[in-house]
Amino acid sequence: MSAQHYLDELSDFICNTQIDDVDAQVRAYGRRVIADSIPVIAAGMQVAEMRALVAAQLQHAAPGRAWVIGSGRRAGAQRAALLNGTAGTWLELDEGNQYAKGHPGIQVVPAALAVAQELGSAGSELLLAVMLGYEVSARISRAANISLKVHPHGTYGVIGAAVAAGRLHGLAPAQMRNLISMAATLGLATSRNTLLEGSTVRNIYAGHSGFMGQVALDMARAGFTGEADGVASVYAGVLSDRCDPAVAVAGLGSQWLMAMGYFKLHPAGRYVHSAIDALDDALSRAPQGRIDAASIERIEVTAYKLAAMLDGTQITTSFGARFSIPFALASLLQRGRRGLAAFDDEAVADPAVQSLARRVSVREDVSYTAAYPERNLCDVRIRMRDGSTLAGHCELTKGEPGNPHKEAELEEKFFELGRPVWGEAVTRQLYDACMDLERIDDFGRFSESLTL
Repeated sequence: MSAQHYLDELSDFICNTQIDDVDAQVRAYGRRVIADSIPVIAAGMQVAEMRALVAAQLQHAAPGRAWVIGSGRRAGAQRAALLNGTAGTWLELDEGNQYAKGHPGIQVVPAALAVAQELGSAGSELLLAVMLGYEVSARISRAANISLKVHPHGTYGVIGAAVAAGRLHGLAPAQMRNLISMAATLGLATSRNTLLEGSTVRNIYAGHSGFMGQVALDMARAGFTGEADGVASVYAGVLSDRCDPAVAVAGLGSQWLMAMGYFKLHPAGRYVHSAIDALDDALSRAPQGRIDAASIERIEVTAYKLAAMLDGTQITTSFGARFSIPFALASLLQRGRRGLAAFDDEAVADPAVQSLARRVSVREDVSYTAAYPERNLCDVRIRMRDGSTLAGHCELTKGEPGNPHKEAELEEKFFELGRPVWGEAVTRQLYDACMDLERIDDFGRFSESLTL
């Protein structure tokens, strides 16, 4: 670690990095994070709870330029980020990062999009702001040892949203350091138990990041001051018992955590995906790639700790279903459907799915936990009533950099989610713009041409 304070090093990096300084592969990943987030938000905005929240939040709100994506309405930047971030986590399809220990993208993108629309920023400025907000907040999370009891949404994401908004507003390094320090102390004391209970209050945590990151910026510009090192106060003493500054700045500018993230094709918690991949491996060995669910006696799953925690069998809601390995395997086997239909209310109400889920056991293998996150080891063993066994294994979950989805699959996801909300023409125009962001001179003017 250099003699320069790590917060100064981070602030200089944020304020002085230019788009051409960023590797082309990282820029491509940044465009993909933005492109992936927008239709995920739109699809999440269609659930009844989000529609009701939008109506309540916008009833007396002042007009604004920012999309409330998927509602056909606009709002001020702070309120738009709150609503978009909340909708973006509802279906569990948002991008994430094992090394950041959470989902930086959906906590940063809504704030950056809204501020860029409000300011009329260039597409290249929007892209760079997202990459910088993502990178700095992800590095702080990697450097910390956040308690497993804490849900990562709504914590370090406030820093990321603040950094992105601050970069778009052109803050100087000293202002940026103060902003980071303040934003670090404005996160929530979130509960991971919300996942295990299927509590939808959890979804507003990411929205909180986008909202409070902008509030922190307002405070910094108004002259409020933070602690000398708010990051250390919170991430080495409140949410975490340690935070290593050297880790936060190691490889800064040359190694981008953003390029080490993952994308999802299944609408379920990330660790559920490892079990689904192992199931698919098992099914690849079955005749015609399928088995009769009625012939299954039980299913045994062995996984790393974070996956083994998702062992619930008493599933009562669609949201809760997204965080249960037993339910996911049972629904895929019993109903033979993928995508949103595998976790919808009809699937939850299916007694055959519920019965099979209760016959799925999940346990941790400590050697698998030790190998995580470089390897996402998971075994699925299906024991049939006739005494035969079908087994499958996951080594590295699909969507990770070492096992990436095809570009065509991610494009298909964009259209599958976007087309029902916007129609084919708007979805195509939006996708093409996201893939070529640097050509947009004024994102605010561009956004005025589209109603999302």
